[in-house]
Amino acid sequence: MSAIASLFREAARLAAVFRQAAPARHMPTQDYAASLARFDEPLPAAGSDMLDVIMRLSDGAEPGLHATTGPRFFGWVIGGSHPVGVAADFLTSAWGQNAGNHVVAPAASAVETVAARWLLDLLKLPAESSVGFVTGATVANFTCLAAARGEVLRQVGWDADANGLFGAPEITVLIGDDAHTTVFSALQFLGLGHDRVLRLPTDVLGRIDPTAFLGALDSVAGPLIAVLQAGQINTGAFDDFGKIIPLLKAKGAWVHVDGAFGLWAQASAKTSHLSRGIEAADSWATDGHKWLQTPYDCGYAIVRDELAHRRAMTIAASYLPLAGEGERDPSHYVPELSRRARGFATWAMLKHLGRDGIATLIDQCCASARLMADLLSRQPGIAILNDVMLNQLVIRFGTDLPSEDGDALTRKTIEKIQADGMIFAGGAKWRGRDVLRLSVTNFQTTSDEAQLAAQSIIAAFKSVSGG
Repeated sequence: MSAIASLFREAARLAAVFRQAAPARHMPTQDYAASLARFDEPLPAAGSDMLDVIMRLSDGAEPGLHATTGPRFFGWVIGGSHPVGVAADFLTSAWGQNAGNHVVAPAASAVETVAARWLLDLLKLPAESSVGFVTGATVANFTCLAAARGEVLRQVGWDADANGLFGAPEITVLIGDDAHTTVFSALQFLGLGHDRVLRLPTDVLGRIDPTAFLGALDSVAGPLIAVLQAGQINTGAFDDFGKIIPLLKAKGAWVHVDGAFGLWAQASAKTSHLSRGIEAADSWATDGHKWLQTPYDCGYAIVRDELAHRRAMTIAASYLPLAGEGERDPSHYVPELSRRARGFATWAMLKHLGRDGIATLIDQCCASARLMADLLSRQPGIAILNDVMLNQLVIRFGTDLPSEDGDALTRKTIEKIQADGMIFAGGAKWRGRDVLRLSVTNFQTTSDEAQLAAQSIIAAFKSVSGG
């Protein structure tokens, strides 16, 4: 066996051992400081054997790895990195393709073309839309909002891509008060400012308040971008697209939807009512490494107006081949020229699961979230603060106590949950109070796993509350 074959075989073996152990572990056994100590050494003068390096990497890293691929990891909205996607990603790394254009990476470009078409079909978005394969929803939001910035200014006679924003007409950005922080970051990167926005009040679930929206809309004139949300990060709630988008379009607004995980509600008949009317927007951002279960990193910037998308993103140089009719250069839709060929893992997961499999996966996660909510809410002293319409739970402990005491008990319960290690979940602030936040996004989280998770949460609560 060649040295390369032995190296790849051992890496695959180590990966399989880690994945097989994942369901039984949910917390790293070493923290950042301990992990740093395992790797902290001067740059070596001489090289090391290939196999030794991989063994050293595995031995040093594994104790500091979260079991994000396990069925009881609920800490953030993180998918399970399905084995099919991982295997495709192995090949992607081995192939070493730079998915910049169709000449340097013909297969990567072709697979992105097909995967993009499948995504639009699955998510019930306009077939003429273009898709950029990016690192995740942060860059997807950035990419879509770059297209929005350019187009709303072009409509009033200003070329932002050529002339920048100095002297440009002012753009109003409407955004809900509970929008995800990555959208504000994207606005910052684009020179629109994370504070120079018109923030709209939201309801108890984080949805834009229709009355406040109408009042704000009446006061706006000139170029307008509106950012709506599919799946609030804590509650899973959706803005009312059917009512809001037509009003925005009447004002000439570009409507962008941050749908990092919520856009996938479109893929299931049981949840698509939550996102009704979303297809009328101008752009959408979502992740593959959440509900599609691709490995990190993988996200999609989807823009209805392909020309606006390409104006904002195309990188041109004399040494780069030009795309002809019917050809697709991936770099025309993302803010980078050299990048990973993310289309391979996306194609593999769509091909493996199919339309029915993806719908089943989403339904299973949502059903598991509802089951946990039902079991937890039966326990005195525990309350579910959101309507569990999708996969997110906001949980409060000590509901019979004064607010400050409830905060303290909630924090203690979270610490106990993490110390016990049966599941992983973390805390958050919601409406000024401490809560436990659960995200059910893993293809392995069955009803049995959900029941086990709920029991472990109740046991932790009883342990710290004396119940």
